[in-house]
Amino acid sequence: MMMGRLSTHVLDTMQGRPAADVRVELFRLDDNGGETVAVTRTNSDGRTAEPLMHGPNFRIGAYELRFHIGEYFQRATRNEAAPPFLDVVPIRFRISEPQGHYHVPLLATPWSYATYRGS
Repeated sequence: MMMGRLSTHVLDTMQGRPAADVRVELFRLDDNGGETVAVTRTNSDGRTAEPLMHGPNFRIGAYELRFHIGEYFQRATRNEAAPPFLDVVPIRFRISEPQGHYHVPLLATPWSYATYRGS
């Protein structure tokens, strides 16, 4: 039986490269607020070392990814005088296919971001 999984990666579209060492948090949302599922950082390829959720931990429901992109751009641009416009980028989404592969990437600059459901 195929098990579902959730993965992500972060691209620095200002500099045209993967965003390394970005803190990524994943929360499962519910009526009581939610619970932390994963906290990790991206590697040199802008990806997490392993899926954020997979196997029995992968469940239908509402989730929020939080990308701490402000810290990354503070380091990447070496601009200590003015913090980047974006700080933490939250992306809320739903998982409805227990055997699906959900890939939620973040494409970011210090001023804007985009996402999509990838494969």
